[in-house]
Amino acid sequence: MISKNQIKYIRQLEMKKYRKREGLFVAEGPKVVGDLLRRYQPVAIYATEEWIETADTLDAPRSTVHPTSVSPDELRRISFLQHPQQVLALFPLPSETESAAVANDRLALALDGIQDPGNLGTIIRIADWFGIDTIYCSEDTVDAYNPKTVQATMGSIARVHIIYCNLLNLFETLPADYPVYGTLLDGEDLYQQPLTSEGIIVMGNEGNGISEAVRQRVNRRLLIPCYRQGDSAESLNVAIATAITCAEFRRRG
Repeated sequence: MISKNQIKYIRQLEMKKYRKREGLFVAEGPKVVGDLLRRYQPVAIYATEEWIETADTLDAPRSTVHPTSVSPDELRRISFLQHPQQVLALFPLPSETESAAVANDRLALALDGIQDPGNLGTIIRIADWFGIDTIYCSEDTVDAYNPKTVQATMGSIARVHIIYCNLLNLFETLPADYPVYGTLLDGEDLYQQPLTSEGIIVMGNEGNGISEAVRQRVNRRLLIPCYRQGDSAESLNVAIATAITCAEFRRRG
């Protein structure tokens, strides 16, 4: 059984200001919640009897939090999904004190002004797939702990470090010759350029691309070539462009 006050409390977590105030975010569904349970202890779990009965079979450490049993109707009242999926859990937001220092021996992503929660969630999932464990987000990038973003990651948010910072300040800490890649219309063919096993790959805003200030810090400009001459798509979705770029980096090495 869940009270009206609990329902109101959970629904407020859709808004960033309440997530920050309470230090919590919402995860939903057996896959997303299951992956997060492998890394973090939740503050609360609300689940149907169906999920509770099968929870012991999950390949994840048992939570020390006893699930609150809810009916399918109660789950619908607290869920942010059109079709709720058995379980909703509240997890603590990761600490904001995590260092923004760049590791010199591996790839990372930097996101400059990504606005769509679905795009960000998909990019986090892509980073996880290609073994990229850190994403630096500009301060105006959409919140990674938005319920829509968390859902779009399909659990990958449990395995990728998301660090919000001033990207220009971050780049100031790098050696002058450190590889900073960016996909730009005046870039060179991705498939013809030398690529390194370390560096930062910058992806820009859905409509405007990489901002001018950040563009000035890109020292290796890449272009994903279009193979249709003349009338063609104007651009690629930023998540698709991220996947193509990461795939080529990993294919090389």
